Amino acid sequence: MDLDLDAATLDFRGEVRGWLAEHVPRPGLPSMDTAEGFAAHREWEATLARARLSVVTWPREYTGREASLVQWLVFEEEYYAAGAPGRVSQNGIFMLAPTLFAHGTAEQRDRILPAMARGEQVWAQAWSEPEAGSDIAALRSRAERTDGGWLLSGQKTWSSRAAFADRAFGLFRSDPSSSRHHGLTYFMIDLRADGVTVRPIPQLDGEPGFAEIFLDEVFVPDADVIGEPGNGWRVAMTTANNERGLSLRSPGRFLAAADRLVDLWRQRGEPEWAAERVADAWIGARAYQLYTYGTATRLAEGGQLGPESSVNKLYWSHLDLGLHETALDLLGADGELAGPWTDGYLFALAGPIYGGTDQIQRNTIAERLLGLPREAR
Repeated sequence: MDLDLDAATLDFRGEVRGWLAEHVPRPGLPSMDTAEGFAAHREWEATLARARLSVVTWPREYTGREASLVQWLVFEEEYYAAGAPGRVSQNGIFMLAPTLFAHGTAEQRDRILPAMARGEQVWAQAWSEPEAGSDIAALRSRAERTDGGWLLSGQKTWSSRAAFADRAFGLFRSDPSSSRHHGLTYFMIDLRADGVTVRPIPQLDGEPGFAEIFLDEVFVPDADVIGEPGNGWRVAMTTANNERGLSLRSPGRFLAAADRLVDLWRQRGEPEWAAERVADAWIGARAYQLYTYGTATRLAEGGQLGPESSVNKLYWSHLDLGLHETALDLLGADGELAGPWTDGYLFALAGPIYGGTDQIQRNTIAERLLGLPREAR
């Protein structure tokens, strides 16, 4: 792994930094979990796309720049350092898009990716169900064959962005005689289609960051199936590995937060009791950055994301949580007031849950990386 950036990457960093300094909204945008904020974040995605900065690694025909993974990491570092808005399109660009590149057809990529890059179609996740959370293989939602496509029925829950999103992606059981990981098919769903009901789930702050999705014989054409019918689990592992392993939580997010933590510590008089914790958070963010650069190098040399992404997920979940706990301790009573650190802490609490709980990640590490006996199921 070469940590010396080449001239093209350094020039790219300078361009991105300059563009963000000029274009990042001040003050920031309203919460994307409100109708007004969702629309504002959608427009921000369009602004990024016009500068070819929404999906820098993608091919040019899909609004990208064909940047390297290292250049994407550099973009993310500059993006978070600039305090730019959260990415309302992240489910699509960081999770569904890699799945389409790996398993989709050329027609699907041509139809889906440009609108995704411009924020014209925002995607929700449709994974979890009332009886299938981290154990997604226990899902019960079903897909039945019909002329020209499929009829989907069932319930999805804790679907991020679904309250205002245009479309969703997820797994459905297409072979009723199958169980667990077999007989599943990966679908893309129009949330405005007949038979779809979206019911927002208010959070503690009253904003609907998630929603339930009810499907009653919703027609989905064959053109919106990713991969082969019945082979959905294999396709879904590409989505999951990207959620856990590289793209959804880039090091730039934690590097920026660690720098803000150092600033907060100094503003609070550099208390000795917090010095080691602040240093540990900064070192942890830097370690994650170096690890991810190594992953980018391995992928550039033809490697693939695999079960080691579960180690990654465990690490950044607890890095995020510990970093924000330290900030709130530094704030003292002020930490009980609404603000960026409190909001960040509330979000960090979900890190050990979404994308597969800590328990699921540890099982994956034990069984698939360490070769320990499988858990009885």
